[in-house]
Amino acid sequence: MENQGGRWIIVHRHFLGLPVSMIHRELGSDSWWVALSIKHWGPKLYRSDDGGNSFHEVNCPKYPESAIVKKDKPATLKLIWSMSSSNSRLWIGTEPGGLFTSNDQGENWTLVDSLWNHPSRLEHWFGGGRNDAGIHSICIHPTEEDHIYIGVSCAGVFETRDGGLTWTPKNVGLRADYLPDPFVEVGHDPHSMAICRSATNVIWQQNHCGVFRSIDNGETWKDVTSADNYGRYGFALSIDPANPLRAWIIPAESDEKRIAKDGNLVVCYTEDGGESWRQFKQGLPQQDCFDLVFRHAFDRSDTILVFGTTTGNLYLSEDDGRSWSMLNSNLPPIHVVQIHPL
Repeated sequence: MENQGGRWIIVHRHFLGLPVSMIHRELGSDSWWVALSIKHWGPKLYRSDDGGNSFHEVNCPKYPESAIVKKDKPATLKLIWSMSSSNSRLWIGTEPGGLFTSNDQGENWTLVDSLWNHPSRLEHWFGGGRNDAGIHSICIHPTEEDHIYIGVSCAGVFETRDGGLTWTPKNVGLRADYLPDPFVEVGHDPHSMAICRSATNVIWQQNHCGVFRSIDNGETWKDVTSADNYGRYGFALSIDPANPLRAWIIPAESDEKRIAKDGNLVVCYTEDGGESWRQFKQGLPQQDCFDLVFRHAFDRSDTILVFGTTTGNLYLSEDDGRSWSMLNSNLPPIHVVQIHPL
C-alpha cells in the first residue's frame, strides 16, 4: 500500500491466495525477500531485485539428511519465520529451530551447526503454539555484524559474538511460568525481540510471560510488565530506535484465548523503560473484538505505526499510537507488516 495524496491504496498484489510467513528488505538495496507457507507444497522463498515490483523463486534452506529434531524424527523445513542481513550475509530462522546463513545472496544456504548442535537443543527446545521450536527473531548488533541475538520459541534468547561459531543462552531474569522451574537456563518463550539502535545495550522482548527489558546486552532481564497485567501475554512489540525508553505492545488475552485482551483492542505505550504504561484506544474497537496481532505484524517509522490482525484488519496511527484509523478491513489474516519510507 502507498499513501497517494493522503489516501492509502493498494498498488501491488503478489502471491494472491497464498499465506506469507516472512518479508525482509535488505537496507540500502532493492532486494526484497518473501517466504510463503503453503500447506500442500511447503515453504517457498522468493526474491525481488526491483524493490518489490516483481519476484522470482529462489532456493529454500534445506536440512541435511543427518539432522534430527528429536530421536527418530528427521528435520525437515516446516516454516521460514524470520530473516535478517548485514553487508552480504543473510540469515534465516526456521521451524524446527534451525538457523541458516548464506554468503552468496541465497544461492546456497548452510545450517549453522554450532547452534543446531547446541547441547540444550535436543532436550530443552520444544514447540509452543507450533509443533517444534522456531527462530522468529534475528537481531544483528547495529555496529558489530558478528554480534547477533536470536529469539527461539520455545527455548529463549541466544547470543553469538563471533558470527555464529559459538552460542550462549541469555535468559537470566526471564520466567517460564509454564515449567516446573520457571527460571531454567533454557526453555523460555520470547515472542518477539528488538535491540535499540541508539543504545545497543538495551534489548526489549514481549514474552509469553510478560514484557522484559535488558540494559546490559542481554546479560540480565527485568520484568517491566504493567502492574495491571496488560501485556502479560501478547506477541507484537515495537520500539523507538532513537530512544531506549520507548516501546509499544499490543496485548492479547492468553495462550488459550488468542484474542484482544478483554475483548478490547488496545496499544500500550511506555516512555520510561516500562516503569509505567499508557493505553491508547482511540479509533480501535472496544467491545467483542477478536483481533490478534502476531509478532511480525506491527511496525513503526518516525511517528507512524501500523499493525495488521488475524481478522484482516489493518490499522494506522500517524501520532505515535495515540489515535488510530482503519486502512482496510477486507484483507486475509495478516502475519507480516513492514513500513518502507519512499
